[in-house]
Amino acid sequence: MNSIAPDGGTLRVATEWELRRDLAAVFRLAYRMRMNVGIGNHFSLMLPGGDDRFLVNGRGLLFQEITASNLLAVGFDGTVHAGKHQVRKVAWNIHAPIHACNPQAKCVIHLHPPAITALALLEGGRLALAHHDNLIVNDRVAYDDAMTGPALMDGEGERLAGVLGDKTIMVMANHGVLAVGPTVEDAFHELTVAEWACEMQLKAMATGQKLREQPEALRWRMTGRWGDTLDSRLYLDAWRRVLDKEEPDYAQ
Repeated sequence: MNSIAPDGGTLRVATEWELRRDLAAVFRLAYRMRMNVGIGNHFSLMLPGGDDRFLVNGRGLLFQEITASNLLAVGFDGTVHAGKHQVRKVAWNIHAPIHACNPQAKCVIHLHPPAITALALLEGGRLALAHHDNLIVNDRVAYDDAMTGPALMDGEGERLAGVLGDKTIMVMANHGVLAVGPTVEDAFHELTVAEWACEMQLKAMATGQKLREQPEALRWRMTGRWGDTLDSRLYLDAWRRVLDKEEPDYAQ
């Protein structure tokens, strides 16, 4: 069943299997884009039905091993309802509380991509208003400047949810990045745009010359769903066509 989207297209009413395929595709794409680290990093996606189940990658799997069928279905209490692997404690500590605290955060992505992670290692690291993409993304970013170490302590997810507030991207000091959205395509597309803008900023800064920043009046001041303004669904669909040809096992 479909409904009309704000841009005149259609919004899909996704089944669990469609959601699993979308999420598995994004894991494969994050690996292709060199945004993850080993068997660490984790993505989650709430399942339909109004209960507390969400999909998340199991402990010990590389991103390129993840498929639609080996994703775990986990409850807010940590119970694994479907899947053969364990849940990483740091993944549950981050994702379950953010989903619970922020109903708009249907998808939560946590990564250590090279550019944003490098920015997170700088004292006062912030996205400048330099690249055109910064005009779109900068007002959607929160900065967590606390250095709390790995998310091993209970309560860390609630703290992160409070820092994130109504923003959709969070640069985590000395750590990495967290992105949320109402769909997996929204969260992942926005994150890739932010990572690209950050990469360009750091390359420009490496020349030693002063960044040429843009006027404040050009900011989009964009809030709400990323895909209402940009082609997030088309972006993921295009990549899924590539994966269907080159890595079809992601959808199994």
